[in-house]
Amino acid sequence: MQKLSIVDDDQQMAHMLNIAASQAGYDVTEYSDVELFLSLTHNEDELILLDLCMPGIDGIEVIRSLAEQHSRASLVLMSGQDESVLHSAMALASSRQLRCIATLVKPIRISKFKSLLKKLALDESRPVLSGGTREWQPSTLELANAINNEQMMLHYQPQVELATGRLLGVEALVRWAHPQRGLVYPGAFITMAEKLGLISEITKLVIRMALAQSRHWLEMGLMLHTSVNISAENIGNLALPEQLVDIVTENHLAPSQLVLEITESALMGDLNKSLEILTRLRMKGIPLSVDDFGTGYSSLSLLHKIPFTELKIDQSFVINMMEDAEAFAIVETCVMLGHKLKMKVVAEGVETEEALKALIAMGCDAAQGYFIAPPMHENQLATWIENREHEHGNLK
Repeated sequence: MQKLSIVDDDQQMAHMLNIAASQAGYDVTEYSDVELFLSLTHNEDELILLDLCMPGIDGIEVIRSLAEQHSRASLVLMSGQDESVLHSAMALASSRQLRCIATLVKPIRISKFKSLLKKLALDESRPVLSGGTREWQPSTLELANAINNEQMMLHYQPQVELATGRLLGVEALVRWAHPQRGLVYPGAFITMAEKLGLISEITKLVIRMALAQSRHWLEMGLMLHTSVNISAENIGNLALPEQLVDIVTENHLAPSQLVLEITESALMGDLNKSLEILTRLRMKGIPLSVDDFGTGYSSLSLLHKIPFTELKIDQSFVINMMEDAEAFAIVETCVMLGHKLKMKVVAEGVETEEALKALIAMGCDAAQGYFIAPPMHENQLATWIENREHEHGNLK
C-alpha cells in the first residue's frame, strides 16, 4: 500500500483528502506539525500533498528541506493563492530535483482530487521513460556491447493528423533489451551514454534501424515520416548532414521522411556550429522539429534563427491543459505562434479525449500520446494500423 502524507494546517481540508485517498487504497497520515513531518524520512514510494501557505514553516521552506534531504517522494502542491504562485513553486521544486507531479488549487473539489489519484495510478502502470534509477548505471563496456550486439531496439509512437485522424508518422524511441535487466528505458542510460561519448553511436544506430523500418513500411504502401531525437553531441558533428543523407539514400527514402527532433537545451553550446549544421540539413530536405517547446530559456530567438519546420509543444503543458488555465493558454499560444511562423504544430502528451478535442478546436495540426496510442513494437504497430484502418478507413 502506497503511503500518502498530507501536510496542511487546514485540518478540515486534510481530513476530506484523507477520506478520499484512503478509499483509493492509500495509507494516509496527516501532518499539521511541519517540523514533525520534516523530521521523518520520505522515500520514493510516498506521495506528499503539500500546502504552500502555512503559519511558521511554509511550503516553500518545506521544498528546500526536502531537496536538502534528497527526497525521492512524489510531490503535489496545494494553495489557495494565485495559480502563478503554484506554477513558480512547482518550477522551484523541479529545479531542486524533486519529483513534483501536480498542483491543486484550493478550495479543492474532491472529484478533481479523485481524478488525480486515478491518473497517478494509471501513470504508475506505465514504464518510466526518463529519469532512470540511481541504483544502477551502465558501464562503458555494457553500453558498447549493447550497441555492437544488437541489444538496442525501437518502439514507435504514432502521430496522427488531428483534422482527419490520418496516420502521419511515428516517433522512434530507443529501448535496451538488456540480457539481465530486461527492457531498459532511455532515462536509465541516455545520460550516461552522453557522458561516455557513446550517444552519437546510439543515435546513428537508431536512425539506421528507424529508416530501415520506414523502407519496409513504404514497400507495404505506407508513406510515413519517422521522428528521431538527436542530442547536443550530434549537432556538433559537422559531417552529420552527409551521414544522414547517405543513410536516407541507402534506404531509398525521401529526406522528408526523416524528422530530426532537437530540444532547445541541445542548442545551448556552440550556436554558430549548430546553426551551420542545421541549416545544411534543411537545405538537404530534412525537416527539423523544435522538441519540448516552451521549456527552454531562449525559445523565441531560436525560432527566429534556426530553420525549424515543426514546433512540438512540451507534454507538461498538454497533459495539464484541461485543469490548468495557464497551461491551456500556453498551448493555445504555441499553436498560433507556430502557424504564424508557417510551422507544423504537434502536441505530445495527449492523454484524454477532452484534451484531444480542445487541440482540434485550436487548429493544432498533429498529436501523439497515450490516448491515441502508446509507444509499441513494430509488430504491435502493424496491428494498431490495421485496426484503425477498419475503424476509420484508409489511413495511408
